[in-house]
Amino acid sequence: MSNIYESAEATLGFISSPCLTKVELRVACRGISDRDALSKPDPCVVLKMQSHGQWFEVDRTEVIRSSSGPVFSKIFLVDYYFEEVQRLRFELHDISSGNNGLRDADFLGAMECTLGQVSERLDWIVHSKGRACMKQAGRLGKELISISFSLTSFLHLRVDLSLSPFVTAEELSGNDDYVELSFSARKLDDKDFFSKSDPFLEIFRINDDGTESLVHRTETVMNNLSPVWKSFKVSLNTLCSGDHDRELKCTVWDWDSNGKHDFIGEFHTTFKEMRVEQEGKQIQWECINPKYQMKKKNYRNSGVVILNHCKIIKMYSFLDYIMGGCQIQFTVAIDFTASNGDPRNSCSLHYIHPYQPNEYLKALVAVGEICQDYDSDKMFPAFGFGALIPPDFKVGHLGACTCQKQPTCVCVCVAGIQGVVEAYQNCLPKIQLYGPTNIAPIIQKVASSASEEMHTKEAMEYFILLILTDGVITDMADTREAIVHASHLPMSVIIVGVGNADFTDMQILDGDDGILRSPKGEPVLRDIVQFVPFKDFKHASPAALAKSVLAEVPNQVVDYYNAKGIKPKCMSDYESTRTFSP
Repeated sequence: MSNIYESAEATLGFISSPCLTKVELRVACRGISDRDALSKPDPCVVLKMQSHGQWFEVDRTEVIRSSSGPVFSKIFLVDYYFEEVQRLRFELHDISSGNNGLRDADFLGAMECTLGQVSERLDWIVHSKGRACMKQAGRLGKELISISFSLTSFLHLRVDLSLSPFVTAEELSGNDDYVELSFSARKLDDKDFFSKSDPFLEIFRINDDGTESLVHRTETVMNNLSPVWKSFKVSLNTLCSGDHDRELKCTVWDWDSNGKHDFIGEFHTTFKEMRVEQEGKQIQWECINPKYQMKKKNYRNSGVVILNHCKIIKMYSFLDYIMGGCQIQFTVAIDFTASNGDPRNSCSLHYIHPYQPNEYLKALVAVGEICQDYDSDKMFPAFGFGALIPPDFKVGHLGACTCQKQPTCVCVCVAGIQGVVEAYQNCLPKIQLYGPTNIAPIIQKVASSASEEMHTKEAMEYFILLILTDGVITDMADTREAIVHASHLPMSVIIVGVGNADFTDMQILDGDDGILRSPKGEPVLRDIVQFVPFKDFKHASPAALAKSVLAEVPNQVVDYYNAKGIKPKCMSDYESTRTFSP
């Protein structure tokens, strides 16, 4: 059984995709053994990444002479992709004096992990016979000491009795914060003969090359020389490229229906100047028409523009929540309806080949390998639906596929994706494939757990439900209702269509072509469903499938918590509970 899991896992590799964000990796070591009795080691750490089963050097630290506890100044900068398994290997070498190369260096040890594990900030201990994802290399000591992942993403590994390298991860993101602004004006010039001006305001960012980029245009306030425009939100990246001193040009116009708007005046400012309003000081600018300023001796201004409100709204990223302790709770649901074919027949979608994983296994491993890095306990609920379940063989749409010891249970958690794979294989001979293809009960079941999390008002758990099915669902109305309800919860639904069935109707659930609504007409609060037909990835790497189905998850996580105003748990909360290897 494990051979199938390993063969599916081994096909995962790197693919090109837009970078979500960048991560800094800072490396330090403690208690490196003195291999040479006459001197301390001269350590250097080499970072390698795996691609298509091969390790390639990405970068290396400087060599620190005569140190058994080096803190390297070199920072590894790594592109971070949630939807990919990014395997890292940190090798520790003792560089001989006068030589910075590795050829004559002493190899002290190595550790392996995924980038997802480095970014995780939850406390957990990996025992020698447990969930260890890192492999010891080099000379091991007489005792095996457990690997510890601490709250600040330090990774501890005992290769020798006195060797312990650790890594910290920090996200490098642009300024994604938003600012809420509201403006008004007073005594603007009247440009109309039979009525008052109809003013609107435009804000432009002055770029480094001198060009102007429109940031925001307010609504038009009709027939009013002292308008109050509605407040608006804009990202700081859009407003000023994150540079608070960048020049902003603001222009005021009198709207005309023919599009030939009359220029009232302009002023220049910076976001740094706008922020004064946050301190309770009102800020205003004279609106100047340069032509009038040149021609009229007594010209003062064409009105005054006032900043009524300036508020910075902190926007958190996916990694902010993950590194703040948010866990991805991963649930699997597998289609056991008769349309899959008899598992004993080689034509069946559930047929277990001794060496080649079927489509269900490929999809399960591709997606599960990513998600399990963000779940500290690695215990996954596994459901099956549409089967006749022993001993009385009644249809069980919430019958678990983990039916080795409890064949009629609703759900049993198993350890790791390999545990789900083994439970799936053990379950097949014990059940009878039947029908129909109803998925609403499973969505409702996971939504029930997500609802409990919602009431905590903390970003601690986000739920991902992976549904693997071979056909069009038969409870579409109930499913739409369940998805609309789930869109209010910390939850995402991924549906992978297995086989060659016509999945046209399934695209409705995805919401990419329009807003999904319940049978009563209630729209989803946010798009939480991603549907992908496996046949589109039949000849591609499973990593391509994982990228396609998981690419939207980070934004879905961020959208939910930001909409609820829920911040990542304060990083300082973790400082008091760090764990370090002795």
